[in-house]
Amino acid sequence: MSDSTIPASDVPAEGDAPEPGTAVVESAEAPASGASAATVYEVAYDVNVRSGPGLGYGVVGALRAGTYVSIGCQKDGQTITGPLGTSRIWDRIGSGRYVTDTYIRTGSDGYVAPRC
Repeated sequence: MSDSTIPASDVPAEGDAPEPGTAVVESAEAPASGASAATVYEVAYDVNVRSGPGLGYGVVGALRAGTYVSIGCQKDGQTITGPLGTSRIWDRIGSGRYVTDTYIRTGSDGYVAPRC
């Protein structure tokens, strides 16, 4: 797959509603200090959620900056240049729900979860 910069049209604009038929993940509270729940990561910038690891997959939702997500596993996919760098890692945040790792504050340029 080729390197890509996410086009402005692919990033949800502030106040925009998602495409019809898509789900929006609401902002979650930051995890409590010392909580034993699964590791969660902050979404750094608004970004669309896709059905697979690349821009060729359909949009199935949107994440807003400040939302926290749990990464179930990570998968190589289309290389994306985003606000946090360039990576081919895509984070699976649910069944059929992927977001490029370049929009998630994982604290690492590599894998932080098992590979899918």
